[in-house]
Amino acid sequence: MDEIESREHGALRNHSAPGGKWPRFLKPALGYLLALACLVWVFHDVNFREFVRTFEGASPGLAVLAMLIDVLSYAAQGTRWRLLLMGKGNLSISRATQAVYAGLFTNELLPLRVGELVRVYLVSRWLSKDFASIFPSITVERLFDSVWLALLIGLSAFLVPLPKDLIRSEEILGGAVLIGTGIFLYFVLREEKRLEGEGGASFGNYRYTWKPLHSAARAVDRFAIEMKEIGLTRSFYASFGISFFVIFFQIVAFWIVMRAFNLDLSFTAGAVVFLIVHLGTAIPNAPGNVGTYQFFTVVGLSIFGVDKTTAAGFSVVAFIILTAPLLALGLIAFTRAGVPLKRVREEIKKLLAR
Repeated sequence: MDEIESREHGALRNHSAPGGKWPRFLKPALGYLLALACLVWVFHDVNFREFVRTFEGASPGLAVLAMLIDVLSYAAQGTRWRLLLMGKGNLSISRATQAVYAGLFTNELLPLRVGELVRVYLVSRWLSKDFASIFPSITVERLFDSVWLALLIGLSAFLVPLPKDLIRSEEILGGAVLIGTGIFLYFVLREEKRLEGEGGASFGNYRYTWKPLHSAARAVDRFAIEMKEIGLTRSFYASFGISFFVIFFQIVAFWIVMRAFNLDLSFTAGAVVFLIVHLGTAIPNAPGNVGTYQFFTVVGLSIFGVDKTTAAGFSVVAFIILTAPLLALGLIAFTRAGVPLKRVREEIKKLLAR
């Protein structure tokens, strides 16, 4: 059994780690370069006197309200994750939300979204389950988010004239969602087979003579079984419904920040700008999406006629207001977990190196 689990973790490592002969520093370096390029574009022709005035006349009350509503979105994410993991054990909503915030905190400090691995690691410890059995739930979360994002962008296209590039991106996202949904349904609906001499169920015969291929097939097989387990639970559909509120609360918080800083745009316009930012920052990059967040905020606001200086100022204040709670609550989440970030990173490296 230990040998099988080590093979699964090895396959996960091969999927996650930089491949081939690429230097390990290259991917993070590309993220930082992208962030720098975005920030240069955002600020290179900004009138800094007007930029400072962006902060004048702001409503602190609305800013605080935006923070609180943003916190609700991550509480909804914790609730959703708890439902997806019900087959693994009784994880409380507070524990699930704590792990979510610990992951978000890590993402604010480190590049390439390694916080996803951190929260999986914490929950695997709390539920006394192996890392590979928890990880598929993250994939289901991303599928739910992609479905709602594609639906909301499609709805926005009927309400507001959108740029062709955004519509093209939505079409690509929609295609990816259909493919992902098809694969998920295949895993859920296909019957498992029990291999002679094997200890458990399987989707196919993966007895390959080449060891790396056997390990990869074994990992895919395990992943498929875990996905099927999630898809057949009663709480699966409830978790999909809650996914709407994850993104809805974030849209509301973003729009309230607009109102706090006197950007007189409709809720629909605020939603469109948020969706542009959300889609643009989906690819892992620099810590906290610094640079890309500002870039896509300015791009989104320009669609509604907001001048670049005002848009650049708003991109900074929105980032600060909506990031501050993540840092504060994330730090508390890590402190209460009782495991230092350095140790968590070391443990994850060990798991992926098996």
